[in-house]
Amino acid sequence: MIDFWPYPRWIAHRGAGKLAPENTLAAFRLGASLGYRMFECDVKLSADGVPFLLHDATLNRTTNGQGLASKLNWDELSRLDAGSWHSPPYTGEPLTNLEAIAHFCLDKALSVNIEIKPTPGSELLTGTVVANVAARLWAKAPPGLVPLLSSFQPEALEAARIAQAHLPRALLLNTLPPSWLETVMRLGCVAVVGKHTLWDTVRVQRAQSAGLRVLSYTVNDTSAADRLWALGTDGIITDRVEVLSPAS
Repeated sequence: MIDFWPYPRWIAHRGAGKLAPENTLAAFRLGASLGYRMFECDVKLSADGVPFLLHDATLNRTTNGQGLASKLNWDELSRLDAGSWHSPPYTGEPLTNLEAIAHFCLDKALSVNIEIKPTPGSELLTGTVVANVAARLWAKAPPGLVPLLSSFQPEALEAARIAQAHLPRALLLNTLPPSWLETVMRLGCVAVVGKHTLWDTVRVQRAQSAGLRVLSYTVNDTSAADRLWALGTDGIITDRVEVLSPAS
């Protein structure tokens, strides 16, 4: 566990929510221009082991490529158009890798939540590589800029723990099974990130009493955000970066 929580309360989902092509440098730039100081992004591995940003297992939805992203080397992936699907102004916006995100965030003193998003079957390898690369890229970062690693996949988080135990970790949950807290503790996590509708007073207090921070995804209206702040939660991931101000 960590003794303090250095991260901002508001976290921009995939860079800038839906205002820019998700998981691109353009999205990070836009989110930062709106005052956000922490960003969530999805990271998986190319065929040659380069950690890069993409949510889906396939390229079809958010690039002009087709098929499994993990089948292509980074050189091939880097030449794809990851912006046209969103809107004409972003035509030609490329995919970005974790190294570029690290340079951008460190240069501007921004925090990042790296969601380890393995292509199915590569959970252990992805957790290990992402943790090792993050440790190298953020080796000299102050505490508030050290990335928070998260995943829905316990195997990926366990691999990250083994590879780089000092990097803070969080388990992502879309349900709360009976053993949810035990799993979070077994993985040595500092936080749990749950679907925002899961949280109530009892569950938040149970997690915080165990020394965990409680975060929520994906919160896109003020009434939901107000409810979570009233519960005493520690962070909110949102798409509505143009509406939910990080200054509030």
